[in-house]
Amino acid sequence: MQPIRVLQIICSTGFYGAERWTLALARHFDKSAVVCDLVVPLEADNQTLELVEQYKKLGLKVHRVPMAHKFDYRVIAKLSALIKKESYQIIHTHGYKSDILGVLAARKAGILSLVTPHGFENSSDLKLRLFIWLGAQAMRRADLVVPLSKALCRDVLNMGVKQDKLVYVQNGVDLSEVEAVRVAAEQEHKSEIKRIGFIGQMISRKNILDILNIFDQLQQTQPNIELVLLGDGEDRVALEAYANTLDSAAKISFLGFRNDRLALLKSFDLFVMTSTLEGIPRCLMEAMAMGIPVAAYQIAGIDQLIEHNQSGLLAPLGDKELLLTYWQKLLNDPKFANELAESAREFVHQHYSAQRMADEYLAVYKNMLKDDSPDEQNKT
Repeated sequence: MQPIRVLQIICSTGFYGAERWTLALARHFDKSAVVCDLVVPLEADNQTLELVEQYKKLGLKVHRVPMAHKFDYRVIAKLSALIKKESYQIIHTHGYKSDILGVLAARKAGILSLVTPHGFENSSDLKLRLFIWLGAQAMRRADLVVPLSKALCRDVLNMGVKQDKLVYVQNGVDLSEVEAVRVAAEQEHKSEIKRIGFIGQMISRKNILDILNIFDQLQQTQPNIELVLLGDGEDRVALEAYANTLDSAAKISFLGFRNDRLALLKSFDLFVMTSTLEGIPRCLMEAMAMGIPVAAYQIAGIDQLIEHNQSGLLAPLGDKELLLTYWQKLLNDPKFANELAESAREFVHQHYSAQRMADEYLAVYKNMLKDDSPDEQNKT
C-alpha cells in the first residue's frame, strides 16, 4: 500500500512552537504510512530558516516558494502546481497566512485541506486582525479543522466552523529531545543565584511586561535571583528598552533565539508565563517534561496542562501580586516545588507525547481520504 502524501505549509518567522510542532509531527510518522513534506512561502528566497534545515535532516522534501511581498496571491497558483507535480493528497496548514494560501491552493488543485489552529492573537493591530478574519474564512472552507486544545475547538466553532468539520487531536511534544537533555550530566549553572526563565515569542499575547514587573518587585526583597528570557519577536526591542528602566535591569538577560534552549531550560529554577491567550503552549510542555517548577496565569490552554497546587501554581489572569507570591513559594520551598514538578513531568509524558499525536493524525488522514474516495461519495 502506498503511503499517504501530505504537504505541510507554514509561513515561518522563526523556530517557535508551531515550527517545532510541524517538525515533531513529521518526525514521528512511519514513513511507510505517511510521506509528510514541507512547503515554506518566503519573502526572501535566500532566507535561512532553522525549520527548513531541521526538516531536511528527516530525509523529507522541503519546497521553498518565493513571494514578491507579504501576501502574494500568485503563490496560490505555484502551490497548486507543486501539489499536482508531487501528487500530494492532503495539504496541512499552520497559521493565518498559511491557512489562506493552503486552503485556496488545495481547492485549485482538487485535493483535501486540513487546518491546525495553534492559537489566536488578541492584538488590536488592524492588519493582524484582518489576517485573523481572513484566516477564519479559510478555516470555514477547509475540509477539516483540527485544533490543539479544547479551548481552540470552542474558538473555531465561534468563528463559524461547522461541528462536522471539527476533530480534536490533543497536542504533543517531542519528549525524546527533552528527556535526552534532562538525564544528561548536570549543567554548570548550580549556584546561589536562582534563575527564573521564560521561553517563547516576544509578542503581545505573551504579556512579558508582567514578567518584567513581577521580577523587578521580587528582586527588591530577594536579590539572589536573575531573569533569563529566550526568544525573539516584534516586541523584543520595546521590552528590552523597558527592562533597562527597571532597578533590576542588570539581572535581566534577553538571549534571543538559542539552539541550546533545552540546556538553558534545564538550568532554570522556575519557569514562568504571563500569557493572556494561548493554545497549548509547547514551551510549557517542555518545561514540565524537563521537571522545572511552573507558575503562570490560569487561562484556557494552560489550565489544560497545569492543575493548580498539583503540577504547578496558577493565579487569576492579571493578578500579579498573587503570582509573585507563587514565584516566592516555588523558589524558596524546594521540596514543594520538586513535588509539583515531578507530578507535571509524569502528566505530560502520559498525555502529551508526539508519537501519540502522530498516530492520531495518521488516523485522521486515513479517514479523510476514505470519506473522499469515489466509493464513499457514491454512497451518499
